[in-house]
Amino acid sequence: MGFNITCSPGKDAAAGYMRLTEHLPALVIYLDPVNMAIQLPPFPGGEQLLAKFCRELAREATKLADAVDPADEPIYSTQAPRHTLPGDTGAADV
Repeated sequence: MGFNITCSPGKDAAAGYMRLTEHLPALVIYLDPVNMAIQLPPFPGGEQLLAKFCRELAREATKLADAVDPADEPIYSTQAPRHTLPGDTGAADV
C-alpha cells in the first residue's frame, strides 16, 4: 500500500538515528507536529537497501539545503559526500 504525504517542518523539527529495538535501527523524523520513522525493511537484503536509501536521502537533502540557503557554502562543493554512492563523484548537479 502506498501513500503520499506533504509536510513542512515546524520550529521544533528534528531528525535522528535511533534503535527501536536491539535489531531495529531507524531514522526518526520529528516534523513538529508530524512524526515518522524509516526503519529496516523486514526481508533479506533490507540492511543494504536501507543504507542505499539513507545515502540517497542525505545527498538529496544536502542539495535541497543548498538550494534554499544559497548564502552558505555548499558542503560538498569540493569533496565527495561522506556516504558516496557507487559512481557518485560528489560533483554538484547544476
